[in-house]
Amino acid sequence: MRKTARLGVAGFILLATVSTLPLTAAAQKTASEIQQEINAHNAQIAELDKEIAQYQAQLDEVADKKQTLQTALSQLNISIKKVSASIDLTKNQIGSTELQIQQLAKGIDSKQASIEVGRSGLAESLRNLNAAENRPLVVQILNSDNVSDMWQDVETLHSLQSAMNDQIRVLALEKKSLAETKTTQEEKRAELLAQQKKLTAQQGSLSVTKKAQSELLDKTRNEESAYQAILGQKQAARESFEEALSDLQAQLQYVVDPSQITPASKGVLRWPLEKIRVTQYFGNTPFANSGAYNGKGHNGIDLAASIGTPVYAALTGTVIGTDNTDAVRSSKGQCYSFGKWVMIRHNNGLSTMYSHLSQINVSEGQRIGTGELIGYAGDTGYATGPHLHFGVYVSSATKIIPLGDATKSVTPCAAAVMPIAPLSGYLNPLNYLP
Repeated sequence: MRKTARLGVAGFILLATVSTLPLTAAAQKTASEIQQEINAHNAQIAELDKEIAQYQAQLDEVADKKQTLQTALSQLNISIKKVSASIDLTKNQIGSTELQIQQLAKGIDSKQASIEVGRSGLAESLRNLNAAENRPLVVQILNSDNVSDMWQDVETLHSLQSAMNDQIRVLALEKKSLAETKTTQEEKRAELLAQQKKLTAQQGSLSVTKKAQSELLDKTRNEESAYQAILGQKQAARESFEEALSDLQAQLQYVVDPSQITPASKGVLRWPLEKIRVTQYFGNTPFANSGAYNGKGHNGIDLAASIGTPVYAALTGTVIGTDNTDAVRSSKGQCYSFGKWVMIRHNNGLSTMYSHLSQINVSEGQRIGTGELIGYAGDTGYATGPHLHFGVYVSSATKIIPLGDATKSVTPCAAAVMPIAPLSGYLNPLNYLP
């Protein structure tokens, strides 16, 4: 019996030692190599972060310069470089995350192997202990050389039981560690999917920016006079549009019921851009009081955004309209108003408006989640520089109709379809944003 019990303990320890050490050594070597690759990616990420920050500083500087064709082209060129660097950055982040997932997977494999080894040795020891404990006491005495040997075997059994209890605790801890590592790996995979989604948006942004640059060159044929003429047309059309819009807003008779909309509260909506700089506020701003918006105040906020900047839904909802007012032409000229726009209706009585886009990536009737890509910022419509106009409307007070259906003002935008609301139907977006 003594030989059997001692063999169980010795066998368990031997199995654990032989099976675990080579695996650990190999894992350490592989983990070290993987870590070196992760460090290389992180170094590249740091450099790209600096490069992107430099491009952003250049964009801010160019945006403050006089509006000329060369300035517009320079802005597009810098935007292209910035997006290209952002794409490289995201690729490196994806590569780093993939390596970290591999590192975690190897850790999981190592822990699992350790658990399996411990479980095998524990099972063998339990079988030996069970066989020994099931033998009648008289048989144990007769099989022992003397009583002293028998009591030594009993002590060995107690030692074995203690060792097994310790091993059970070790296995429990390793199992917990394995579960935590698995959770971390799942989080890394989710992070990787988010990075891949971001990369897709950046690649789309690059295509949009390059297309905008090509279109600008086609329109102007690289002539400053042609570019200035376009700016003049947009400014004149803006004044005509604002007059017609003001006339229509005054005619709309609708009393907004506060119970139909969610109360103003910070964080009801998320920002539609990743980086935020407000260039024009809501309502009777100094710019509005100087004569802009026909003296009726600004019905949304303007956010700085270069052409091709991804625009995201501020809240889950349904797309209830999209259009491009630039495509409307009449004998009175081209309609420069909202340009390419998207409106989303939400379940809290609010609707959000995104205009002056360079590209629309959603369609009417489509269900959109918070933070989903809906298009890219631009300078379509009466915008004389790239930005995003973001508006919040009372859903029940808003109609999507041709501007000419209810206004008596003469405007090239009469046939343009767009969201219209009475003055009380426009809400200050900053009351709902974080």
